[in-house]
Amino acid sequence: MSVRRRPSASPEAPISRIYEVRNAETLRDLCGPHHRHLQLLETRLKEFGLRAESQGGGVLLVGVAEGVSIAEAVLAELERRLRTGTDITDMDVDGALEAVQTPAQSFGTFRGLKKPVTPQTRGQSRYIDLLANPDNAMIFGVGPAGTGKTFLAVAAGVSELLTGARQRLIVTRPAVEAGEKLGFLPGTLEEKVDPYMLPIWDSLRELMGQEQMERRMARGEIEVAPLAFMRGRTLKNAFVIVDEAQNTTIPQMKMVLTRLGRDSRMVITGDPGQVDLPGHQPSGMKHALQILGDIEGVNVHTLTAADVVRHGLVSRIIDAYAAAGEG
Repeated sequence: MSVRRRPSASPEAPISRIYEVRNAETLRDLCGPHHRHLQLLETRLKEFGLRAESQGGGVLLVGVAEGVSIAEAVLAELERRLRTGTDITDMDVDGALEAVQTPAQSFGTFRGLKKPVTPQTRGQSRYIDLLANPDNAMIFGVGPAGTGKTFLAVAAGVSELLTGARQRLIVTRPAVEAGEKLGFLPGTLEEKVDPYMLPIWDSLRELMGQEQMERRMARGEIEVAPLAFMRGRTLKNAFVIVDEAQNTTIPQMKMVLTRLGRDSRMVITGDPGQVDLPGHQPSGMKHALQILGDIEGVNVHTLTAADVVRHGLVSRIIDAYAAAGEG
């Protein structure tokens, strides 16, 4: 995370301002446990000599005028997120810094969700724009773990289902394990695959609630199934998500892409750097990106380590593996 600063002809004298927060609970949440959020803000804006200290009724900001203004905007953005019910984390501080650097930036919105969805990075904002536009029938969301590519796709699908734009939400993943063996698990194929669908179930619960999720599943409006279950079908009036698509073979990718029916949309998500196919088989996602990138109606959006919204250490791990040629 870095902050752009305009060059200055001479050093600027520091100024001080108080960002007022009238509610004590809001002030506590803004500052974070042991004032961690303020410390992070100081670290991110250290080139402006920023100091941020909690005081009764607000946050005292001291530093170069531009840095103080940025810090005020970040605190205002964090306060806005608190009002929407978001629990502020370190990642929100970084996300707010990204947001205030591009104040004129707009992004698409998802309606009807139990929890509001706000982009944490510029890359996520552009991805949401693509997902929120119903004219984009096919979108490839490419990027490393933690960039929100699958969660945001599920948010778009849930929104279209809840608002009636689509009749069904279908999420499918190839049944390929990262170094594990499905065959040793007990139960039917569905029971074996279900643990690998847990991230999808978690996202659905968060975005629409357990009760509504179960009700719509019972009516057949939500389907989460292995990729093999898509063969021979035409998916009409549906929002289709192909997750972990880097683990499809070339024939599997061709099969699922050609399932797209009338009035349907499809989002294909995956990380080409994390292929788990046995026997060094070529990835269907990599192949599709090579041959479909210039096809009219196919949209490709790439998220990077800069868009990781998990623990800050994750993006550094991704960069380290990439530098070692293993990413």
